[in-house]
Amino acid sequence: MNLEDLRAVRSRERSSDSLQDLRDSFYEEVADYIQSRKDERERAAAASDDPFSSEEVQTLTDEIETAEQVSEAIYERRMGKIVKQASLAAAGMTGDTEGLTNEERRLYDDLVARIEENKSHVLDVLAGDADPREEPASDATGADPMAASHANPEPDSMSGDGESEPAPTERAESSAAAAMGGGLDEADDAPDDTPSPDARNAEGSAGADGAEGAARTTVRITRDVGDVFGVDERQYSLEAEDVVVLPAENAKPLVEKDAAEEL
Repeated sequence: MNLEDLRAVRSRERSSDSLQDLRDSFYEEVADYIQSRKDERERAAAASDDPFSSEEVQTLTDEIETAEQVSEAIYERRMGKIVKQASLAAAGMTGDTEGLTNEERRLYDDLVARIEENKSHVLDVLAGDADPREEPASDATGADPMAASHANPEPDSMSGDGESEPAPTERAESSAAAAMGGGLDEADDAPDDTPSPDARNAEGSAGADGAEGAARTTVRITRDVGDVFGVDERQYSLEAEDVVVLPAENAKPLVEKDAAEEL
């Protein structure tokens, strides 16, 4: 495992709507790779008279930070696809679960169970057999798909150095509701000047949504965000340099996080 391997995985994941096959232990291998770079950085710093000005230490730091960003972008991209496949499975259709990692399979199973449970509860409410104010009882639990291999990316993700990430269902819900998918790629990757299909679709549909009274904002995406589920119940795939018309409620947090700029 190295940085080029990670970039290749991210590139393949971006170029396809379906999940690419990854090894069961993919995230664990990524965590081991990043930790090995951190160990090497510690040795280089210890051997240097001035670690802060050491070129080797800085090079290793850049590699670590880039690897963290690329691996998170891979996870965020795949998470959107996993949520879609779980929705299909819960609706009685066949979901594509080939190539999931151990962590992702736990997330998938948890999502399917929760969606099925919620659907059953809603049908009971509609039939008058359940109180709509009551939450459906849930036995579905899910482990954090990345907790086994890394913690939050600040300051050093995937190494066990920081706080634990939110549980998988929380990650899925927050990405859908808050429009902040994460997955920020490194600055040295050249952006694609061609707007994504989701961006073009969003621009083309702005008039219809405006007619329904939903405030919308045109923004240029400044960092890769990944898949976002808008308050208008549309999914957007946001990558750096995309120009897209978003619901104002989704655009505002992106601008505040410096992931987009208003046009």
